[in-house]
Amino acid sequence: METLICNFNFVTSNSLASKRIPLPTFPSNQVHYISSRDRFSTTTLRMAEPVQTLNSVIQPQKIIIPNKYNEKLVGLLHDTGSNELFVLCHGFQASKGHTIMVNLAVALENEGISSFRFDFAGNGESEGLFQYGNYRREADDLRAVVEHFCGVNRIVKGVVGHSKGGDVVLLYASKYHDIHMVVNISGRYDLKRGIEERLSQEFLQTIKKNGFIDVKNKRGTVEYRVTEESLMDRLDTNMHETCFLIDPNCRVLTIHGSDDEIIPVEDAVEFSKIIPNHKLHIMEGANHGYTSHQAELSSIVLNFIKSIPAAGLE
Repeated sequence: METLICNFNFVTSNSLASKRIPLPTFPSNQVHYISSRDRFSTTTLRMAEPVQTLNSVIQPQKIIIPNKYNEKLVGLLHDTGSNELFVLCHGFQASKGHTIMVNLAVALENEGISSFRFDFAGNGESEGLFQYGNYRREADDLRAVVEHFCGVNRIVKGVVGHSKGGDVVLLYASKYHDIHMVVNISGRYDLKRGIEERLSQEFLQTIKKNGFIDVKNKRGTVEYRVTEESLMDRLDTNMHETCFLIDPNCRVLTIHGSDDEIIPVEDAVEFSKIIPNHKLHIMEGANHGYTSHQAELSSIVLNFIKSIPAAGLE
């Protein structure tokens, strides 16, 4: 396993330099290995303004794929002519139109790599009811997408997920062993954490009493309902056990921002402890949405993807 902590600084108008720096909040036993060859590296890329969504040169093609529950999943195919493609998975309460999803698709497109970004059931344009949990069910949605493209003679080379989508791609890799490249961007390791912040400290008592919790925004409008079933789905999803089931031949990259305000960076370190064929990039200064680090994020993902030999897996 390999760990790389990235601190990106401007060097020229079109280049960035990354260097390994220590994170003083990490106990020494949490970081397994830092490769000496990664001590200093330079990455060349086109820089985007913070939070800017890049424009696709290719007109994405809308594709509708039914999942196993007969719900229509809506996605956009960025087809560069390459038979191989990557599937991009959004996070909680997001969609295929999220800035990270769009910018990754365009970055892949610029390298001649096809991609497909889609809405999980109950999100965006896809059919279905939005659910708070649904981790395994979203892995089933991803399965439907992979099977669709395999059925039309496309090769799904890898899957990329942000936040909740990061957990979904890891769950997929643990259950199905047909994908050999996984990118987990800011996924949560301990799914029991982060619930009180959204649902209050008494969430278990409340949901046991009422059967649901309505989550409201600052204006008092109900944004979504958390049912007891969906809450239990999240609490019963064990990412620690999941990671042990990932095939050792599957290469996994975890990227996490050091300033993530939603999911602590320590979660990324936990993933690096137990996933056998794993590389960790900690991006210094990046928040959960990579607001000011979109270009760096795309560069790291591309470097990982392109590091795979064309003739096959390492």
